[in-house]
Amino acid sequence: MQTASKIFVISGPSGSGKSTLLKKLFAEYPSTFGFSVSHTTRKPRPGEVDGKDYHFVEKEDMIKEIEDGKFIESATFSGNMYGTSIKAVEDVVAQGKVCVLDIDMQGVKSVKKTSLNPKYIFIRPPSFDILEQRLRGRGTEKEEAIMARLNAAREELDYGATPGAYDHVIVNDDLDTAYDSLKKAIFVQ
Repeated sequence: MQTASKIFVISGPSGSGKSTLLKKLFAEYPSTFGFSVSHTTRKPRPGEVDGKDYHFVEKEDMIKEIEDGKFIESATFSGNMYGTSIKAVEDVVAQGKVCVLDIDMQGVKSVKKTSLNPKYIFIRPPSFDILEQRLRGRGTEKEEAIMARLNAAREELDYGATPGAYDHVIVNDDLDTAYDSLKKAIFVQ
């Protein structure tokens, strides 16, 4: 199968099912797709490998590269910087793979300011209530973190409903149906 683009941006609120859909896609087409390796200023966690899980860099170096225009998008969470460099995307494409960026709404807005010209796909839950159930059902976060994710989700859902913000919007109410829709959005039929 041939894809219509060499770069895809997948976005959607936490709990929408993006990661599950992407795992299925990468499992079915392991030689077709690649993730760009993000940069971070945080220290590696046990088992993480530099250049595979993240490019672990010093804060000063990352700030300079961002100022030099070498990053597509960047953000700071809990005092650590994270971001996607233009080179990380180019490295995936140079391997002959289709680059998939799994980024938030702010990242989408940043990518739209570049010359990359990806296809934009938004994954949305069937309803806000179901999204909340999914987030709470994980049982991995405190109430404050859940509320922060829900507030961010409201903004992402509003942006996802904006005409022209995305090339495709996929409602993930049934995993198999959503996965078929994702493949149709990616592959030229």
